[in-house]
Amino acid sequence: MVRQRGSVKEIVKGKKYKISFYIGTDANGKRKYHVETIEAKNKAEAQKYLAKKLVEFDTGALPTGEANTTLKDYLNEWLKVKKSSVGLKTYATYEYYLKEYIIPSLGDYKIKKLVPLIIQSAYNDLEAAGLKGSTIRYIHNLLNQALEQAVTWQMINRNPCKNLVLPKAVEREMKVLTPEQARKFLEACIYDRFGVLFELLLTSGMRPSEVLGLKWEDVDWKNNRITIKRTLSRVGKTWLFKETKTKNSRRTIILPCEVMEDLKEHRKKQAQEKLEAEEYNDYGLVFACSNGNPLGITNIKQHFKALLKDTGLPDLRLYDLRHSCATLLLAAGENPKVTSERLGHSNVAITLNIYSHVLPSMQEEAAMKLENLLF
Repeated sequence: MVRQRGSVKEIVKGKKYKISFYIGTDANGKRKYHVETIEAKNKAEAQKYLAKKLVEFDTGALPTGEANTTLKDYLNEWLKVKKSSVGLKTYATYEYYLKEYIIPSLGDYKIKKLVPLIIQSAYNDLEAAGLKGSTIRYIHNLLNQALEQAVTWQMINRNPCKNLVLPKAVEREMKVLTPEQARKFLEACIYDRFGVLFELLLTSGMRPSEVLGLKWEDVDWKNNRITIKRTLSRVGKTWLFKETKTKNSRRTIILPCEVMEDLKEHRKKQAQEKLEAEEYNDYGLVFACSNGNPLGITNIKQHFKALLKDTGLPDLRLYDLRHSCATLLLAAGENPKVTSERLGHSNVAITLNIYSHVLPSMQEEAAMKLENLLF
């Protein structure tokens, strides 16, 4: 005999019964039950009513405590729960995308009333407004994750984000400096306030967040190398020093002697700034403001753009200096494994996939070397 879910308790014999059954957990993990007192002639009739309510619950027709919960209210509660399990920067990203793109268009809908067509229409509107496909896909993944949790909490019976048509994520064309342009860029860096920072990005292949988090204690002057141990980022008004994302990101990079000499000169200038400053907050950073505080990435990016324009070089992103380093190394015949380790990739396949545009010329050179060797 199959045991029925829920329970029936007699309150007044042959007159009143209390039915109850489990409907899920709340945001704090507390178990919740649907409880109802009914009038019935006997327990069999009460059990029949219970069975009816269970069917309603399983099909989403049963009103529960969350029946009138809007998507906006639900997402705010979901964010509170996520805050303890993700980093501060990740949380800020979640909050930004949900409040910027999802809540304005879908926030007033009851989560019980959300269907795939409503969400699909919202995505279509975002695409029509010019939002990139990759951004819409990110927003979708975020909303899908939130509503999947609502299913787990049994606030809804199915996730309306399933089987939607998403725009293609068109990868941005990678722009890099040619060897000639790279030399021209380094010449311009000599006279720029952030020139050594830009020079280090180009020659090391470091991420901007890694350069900003670099401290003087990470510099090995004797062996001409630096060790990447942390990143620095800003969330609101808060600066975050974080360990590198993976063990491969924590790495040691050997630098050209010229770059090490430029770092020494930069350190002398920084020491002079420290002496002249009325107040200096010494975090030990290689690159810092005149008062010792961390540099803002936005200011550096603007400075970088201006330098490219003044030098007559193509418009690049700051991150493209990392791409330029990798491309220059691979085009010069450097082993992809060595290049991968310099960039801090978890495996060489990632490096080869990202910089596949360099591979054809490498194959041509390999064929020529083989031809000279054998014929």
